[in-house]
Amino acid sequence: MEKNENGRVALIGIIVSDGGAVESVNAALHDFGEYILGRMGLPIRDRGINAISIVIDAPLDKINSLSGKLGAIRGVSAKTLFPSKAN
Repeated sequence: MEKNENGRVALIGIIVSDGGAVESVNAALHDFGEYILGRMGLPIRDRGINAISIVIDAPLDKINSLSGKLGAIRGVSAKTLFPSKAN
């Protein structure tokens, strides 16, 4: 994968607490798939939630758009972390 000169690297943490939201989350991630470097999902069955982490390299507006779309889905919380130093 080529370095995205206009992009930033970020980590998006996602908690899905409504099983009915999984399809919407996957659709949003698919829409931004060209920017996603890696994804890890952990089902926490005894609590009925899923934890997903996404590493993304994209322009800031794309990162904010994905995080906003995820956070707007009912039963989903999403937070974005950036390195302390601009990359």
